[in-house]
Amino acid sequence: MIEKNWLQNFTKSEKDSWIGGICGGLGEYTPLPSWAWRLLFVLFVAITYGMGLFIYILLWIFVPTKSKTED
Repeated sequence: MIEKNWLQNFTKSEKDSWIGGICGGLGEYTPLPSWAWRLLFVLFVAITYGMGLFIYILLWIFVPTKSKTED
């Protein structure tokens, strides 16, 4: 059996969601907690003059929501 990469299983979080659930989902699939991802996105927005916000919106659009059967 071939193991899937964590990125192939990555979904938005429904439990740990402030805006779109992206940082909560990243917190579920990586060793970093969701608050650290939120801080990183805020820093990325500040450093790159808004490019982090654009990336967050793209992730919000294209990352699927976890289906009820995956719980």
